Amino acid sequence: MQDAITSLIGSYDATGKYFDRDAMDTLKSYFATGTARLAASAAITANAASLVRKAGSQLFEEVPDLIRPGGNAYTTRRFAACLRDLDYYLRYASYALVAGNNDVLDERVLQGLRDTYSSLGVPIGPTVQGIQILKQLVFDLVGESADWLAAPFDYMTRELSEKNI
Repeated sequence: MQDAITSLIGSYDATGKYFDRDAMDTLKSYFATGTARLAASAAITANAASLVRKAGSQLFEEVPDLIRPGGNAYTTRRFAACLRDLDYYLRYASYALVAGNNDVLDERVLQGLRDTYSSLGVPIGPTVQGIQILKQLVFDLVGESADWLAAPFDYMTRELSEKNI
């Protein structure tokens, strides 16, 4: 897992270049949002259970077939698995927020997720919808809708949405 700084250094080192203006701007942006990133992560941590519960409720309200007989969240075990997965997405999004880098999402969440969900018959659409609901709840909690705050949620959504099963 890398953070924004390690990733930037790695890419410049691989090409044997000194930092240019773009690199400096990237570093300035990362450091300028550092305190806000930590505050957002702390707010997520303190409210994780509530955020997951609200996201699940909203998702099941918007897609009620999920909790009806035959739905992917029907039965207590499947319902709990859905909420567990929402919690994973939220937790790893908080890690990516602090790191300012989405590598942790690839390494710990997205790698193999589509195959796993496909083999279990779990639809990707509601998963993506749940991640976007989490994003909105985090915006509401933090009181900000900055690009850096949206980045991990949008990255997961994009990575899950752009690939065909």
